Amino acid sequence: PTSAQVSAVPQPGRFCYTLDNDVLTTEQRQFYEDNGYLLIKKLVSDEDIERFRKEFVRICKREVNPPGAMIMKDESLKSQYGQSEKVVNKVQDFQEDKELFRYCTLPEVLRYVECFTGPNIMAMHTMLINKLPDSDQQTFLHPMHQDLHYFPFRPAARIVCSWTAMERADHDNGCLIVQPGTHKQPLKPHGYPQWEGKTNKLFHGLLDEDEKSPKVHLVMEKGDTVFFHPLLFHGSGINKTSGFRKSISCHFASSECYYIDVKNTSQEDLEKELVEMVRKKYNASSVELRDIWNFRARLVQGERINL
Repeated sequence: PTSAQVSAVPQPGRFCYTLDNDVLTTEQRQFYEDNGYLLIKKLVSDEDIERFRKEFVRICKREVNPPGAMIMKDESLKSQYGQSEKVVNKVQDFQEDKELFRYCTLPEVLRYVECFTGPNIMAMHTMLINKLPDSDQQTFLHPMHQDLHYFPFRPAARIVCSWTAMERADHDNGCLIVQPGTHKQPLKPHGYPQWEGKTNKLFHGLLDEDEKSPKVHLVMEKGDTVFFHPLLFHGSGINKTSGFRKSISCHFASSECYYIDVKNTSQEDLEKELVEMVRKKYNASSVELRDIWNFRARLVQGERINL
């Protein structure tokens, strides 16, 4: 048979988490299907990363103030360092910052994203993480968790995270840690870990983690990008260095995904916490979870259908 005839034969059940495309090799698709993540070397240019880094510093110094961005700081360092990157550990929801949001529109990123979401792509959740050095008072260790815990939309298979290292990430400065194959498990209950006074707001973790499950430390160089499934168990280690570990990421979803009601599910407590935070921040009386996501979501390719 000709090659066209061969590829026309459907293989039911072989690929559940990737869509037919001409970007990924069969080996790459199979790796993602089996493991729930895929690492692409040197995907984002040094020039782009330098631009994102400069914009992050401007945000830390309050030279720019993107509407809706949540800037998370280690308040205990403020008196020592003032308004600087030595205090800020995360800029979340940067969709209104034109310079950082460029990350979500990079053609080299979107061509991979489309393999998971299809052609209609929404940027749903954006973060630039500046992992500060850990101290006796504060840890920036992120417990093992599933990102779907935070998302009130489905199906999970049409959601993917793109996470790019802005400098080398390794064991010493707290690289990403993944548990291969756990994306095939259902969404598990999450909550705050039982650490003495060191938990970070909204850093929820799996309540019932299998310590014996094999973990992989993703050592990444600047520009390396990992794409992973929202049910994959992952977290990050502590930063044992005196420097920072920066990364930029976006959760993308097909615009054909749909919102679900999280009442009476394991996500209900998170909804209450998030809504309460937003109400306080904006002094708003009535905010619903869907409102928050509608504000965050931006179309980056194709057409907006449901989300």
